[in-house]
Amino acid sequence: MKYLTFKQKIQDLPVFSSGLIPSLTDNPKTLKVQLANWKKQGLITQPRKGLYILGKEYRKIEPSVFYLANQMYIPSYISLESALGFYGLIPEFVAQATSVTTRNTSAFENEFGSFSYQHVKPECFSGFITLNDENNLSILIATPEKAVVDFLYFNLSKFNSLDSDIFEGSYRFQNCDQLSKRRIKTFANLFDTNKLDSVCNLFIKEMIK
Repeated sequence: MKYLTFKQKIQDLPVFSSGLIPSLTDNPKTLKVQLANWKKQGLITQPRKGLYILGKEYRKIEPSVFYLANQMYIPSYISLESALGFYGLIPEFVAQATSVTTRNTSAFENEFGSFSYQHVKPECFSGFITLNDENNLSILIATPEKAVVDFLYFNLSKFNSLDSDIFEGSYRFQNCDQLSKRRIKTFANLFDTNKLDSVCNLFIKEMIK
């Protein structure tokens, strides 16, 4: 298959997986070899094994980092520092795309950036919504309250003394008045961890006036 023909078939897809190959050709083995060659030539790029994107000059759609994060490790949703920064709950720009998944904890680096995934048990894999990114592509992202709870859960070891200053001082939480106390408590209960319940209650007391 010529590259132009291939590009025309998949240019409306921001990313495509190896599972799509059989629907594109009668000779999947040959196309796989061509994909490897096109990658060497910069005609396509591979953010992770089994996932492909047209080369920068040939893309019709530029996928956002959040969209890529969702697609690179399914199922997952944006949370932790990335979601907190997105909602303005922390001031820092977050260079790494941080996500939560039911799969094993993992991390990837590629030309699009750094991506990390933290594992939670299936019953805690909730509290996320669907939003459209700047390209109108659907992304899964934690609600503000779930992003807070996820973050506190994965940093529990740092709350040895339940120091209330850690929220504003160390983590620089801000703009928390609009958060729902009820939702924070509901999401914390999913983890069934007494220490998380205590830390979330302290967060509510100190940060939501």
